[in-house]
Amino acid sequence: MTVFSHFGRYLLMIKGMFTRPENIRMYWKEFMHQCVDIGIGSLGIVSLISFFIGAVCAVQTSYQLVSPIIPRSTIAQIVRDSIILEFSTTLACIVLAGVIGSKIASELGNMRVSEQIDALEIMGINTKAYLVLPKIVAALVTIPLLVVIGMTLGILGGRVAAIGSGVLDATTYDKGLLQNFVPYNVYFALIKSYVFAFIISSIPAYFGYNVKGGALEIGKSSTKSVVVSCIMLLCADYVLSQLLLNTTSH
Repeated sequence: MTVFSHFGRYLLMIKGMFTRPENIRMYWKEFMHQCVDIGIGSLGIVSLISFFIGAVCAVQTSYQLVSPIIPRSTIAQIVRDSIILEFSTTLACIVLAGVIGSKIASELGNMRVSEQIDALEIMGINTKAYLVLPKIVAALVTIPLLVVIGMTLGILGGRVAAIGSGVLDATTYDKGLLQNFVPYNVYFALIKSYVFAFIISSIPAYFGYNVKGGALEIGKSSTKSVVVSCIMLLCADYVLSQLLLNTTSH
């Protein structure tokens, strides 16, 4: 029953966000602040992870493809598809769930415990719309952009590693990147990024917004929000892959 109770309160929070803004300028200012926090604040870690994941993927793929029958350009194809379909979205978003999710949960939890949310509600402000909605919208705007940057840097990291270690030359790697390319894979990755962005922002917001107690409970809710977000990301990853890849013919 606890799961259903949480789910019901989560839906009520989402429903409560969609009301007419009291002051659109304040909402816009909060939205831009969250875009900077979520987007620019996470750019470094996403770039670093994506670049080195691409490099590792290239080295490990070359280690496994030892058959002389398979052309060496296949390494670039595998790196490209692995980065686009999985690593640039799922792995990056799991990291972002820890970085962004814990920040959102602790920020809202601190506001709840210090009664700042109660004070805003007494002033007649819809706190769900003012505090939660800009975070979710900012995540929906910035996280797909981070995923696109992650794709680019992942493929670049694979190129640098493949050429630097002598596995492939630049011409062979670039040739492999263009072979059998399926544009739908990019669309699939972007669809996943929007779903993941909503999960990463809304679940921690729910746990932070509904904190009860003191500083100890803020830490617990922050940890719980990251764990639940990661589980939901993996479940959504499987469901979306099953729906959008198996049932789609290219």
